[in-house]
Amino acid sequence: MNLRSVSSTIIVFISLIMAHETAFSQSKKVISMETLLNEMIDREAVARFPQTDFRLKQASSYSRLSTNAEDTVTWFSNKDFNSNETDHNFIRIEERDGQKEWVLMDHEGAGTIVRTWMPWATDSKPETNNRIRIYLDGANKPVIEGNMLGLLDGTGLFPYPFAHQSLRSAVSFFPITYAKSCKITVTECPFFYQFTYREYPKGTHVKTFTMADYHAAKKQIETTGYTLLHPDIMALGKKNSFTGMIAPKATQSITLPKGQAAIKTLSVKLANDATPEITRKVVIKITFDDHETVWCPIGDFFGCGIGLNPVQGWYSSVTEDGTMTCRWVMPYKKTAKIALLNLSHEPIDVCLSATVGKWQWDAASMYFNAAWHGQYPVATRPYSDWNYVTLKGRGVYVGDALTVMNPVEKWWGEGDEKIRVDDEKFPSIFGTGTEDYYGYSWGGKSTGFYEHPFHAQPFSHKYNKLNPKTTNEKNTLGFSTETRTRSLDVMPFGKSLHFDMEIWSWTDCEMGYGVGLYWYGDATTTSNRIPDEKEVLNVPQVPEK
Repeated sequence: MNLRSVSSTIIVFISLIMAHETAFSQSKKVISMETLLNEMIDREAVARFPQTDFRLKQASSYSRLSTNAEDTVTWFSNKDFNSNETDHNFIRIEERDGQKEWVLMDHEGAGTIVRTWMPWATDSKPETNNRIRIYLDGANKPVIEGNMLGLLDGTGLFPYPFAHQSLRSAVSFFPITYAKSCKITVTECPFFYQFTYREYPKGTHVKTFTMADYHAAKKQIETTGYTLLHPDIMALGKKNSFTGMIAPKATQSITLPKGQAAIKTLSVKLANDATPEITRKVVIKITFDDHETVWCPIGDFFGCGIGLNPVQGWYSSVTEDGTMTCRWVMPYKKTAKIALLNLSHEPIDVCLSATVGKWQWDAASMYFNAAWHGQYPVATRPYSDWNYVTLKGRGVYVGDALTVMNPVEKWWGEGDEKIRVDDEKFPSIFGTGTEDYYGYSWGGKSTGFYEHPFHAQPFSHKYNKLNPKTTNEKNTLGFSTETRTRSLDVMPFGKSLHFDMEIWSWTDCEMGYGVGLYWYGDATTTSNRIPDEKEVLNVPQVPEK
């Protein structure tokens, strides 16, 4: 498919048809590949609690030694892969027609696969003879089968941008629906893997994925893919702006139109001579209905980290001229105010603008939240779980942007994400590495730029800036920024969400961590993240050698 060949006029026309089809399908409460493709590009849907209250789950090759957080040795086990069939970081081995199949996921009930991740077994080429098979609703034959990497890396069944070759890994976000069950197997011993899926309540009506439906949806798939790569085409509303200087330690704000409405886009542009640290020292604050829900340094809010690092995603982008834009839909009932706080010692020239459009507030509507958590120094020994955020109440977690300062050359990100929802005793999301969570692999070597609508590495020091002749490919000294935003893989929670990321470096050292966090929640939903001006100003410095 030539995704870029579709005109904007056709996009708008088909989007209207898709919206009608979505409304009709939702009225019948039937979830299908088609309704989920519509939902994938419906930013307003993310701002409402899901009509079908699913929970996000994950099958992965996490270390099966990690069973008890009280056991600090096994809890931080790094044996989260399979080198042979005795490792058992999979479910079981079956035999079909005289051939072994390793079972990686086996879910009973209605669901949808919304993200797959698998790395290249070697760190140089996407080569494997391993075949992946996806069995739906107890079928004896796989509904989907192909090369384990080629099927899901954008070169096979699912086109870019639904699937793609990230840095040394294959990642797919194409929705694969099933009404009764899903089993995923491979024909050779698996290496690392993650399959993230929605688990729907009992009684949910789901139309199971078929290849016939997939081919019939060719036009819709093309339209959705084009839209993901052109995120600005759906922004509508009235622009509100401020242009001028903000003095040191001062705040400048704009008040938005009163009444039920929603911010559709929000942009900040700094002067071209702004220093890299200014993106950490300028904080965006947003108040909805007299309640401040956003307090975050602008670099972490827009996903570029420390410095104006160009990148484009579905929800956020930073252009070459330094314009930072986010497209999170942010509804409110009565009032809203956006402010920029300049914590630096220098005045800054800034242009702030927000496009505000219509919104009909209902019981499912939620407020957009963004917060920041930073710490320097962070000791890498003993190993520990570093809490991104803990939320209480009802809401939907939608993304994060992590910036780290690594003071050494060796890889810093072996740590796994551990996410508990609604007071779970054991994480329903247990990953295999920080870079795997952000959609790539072999982090000690994958230090280059990459971007995709839902994840990116916009900034990474591949070489020691104090020694530009360094050629060691494994050098990850300096700053790195990793982003992940969510569409079909958002995480709803009814009571709570607790998100930890392991601090797991190959070196005993002191790192710097800062993460921007994004979620939607009710007015009564709370978080453990509070504004911390002192830590914002504590910008880590890369040590001299």
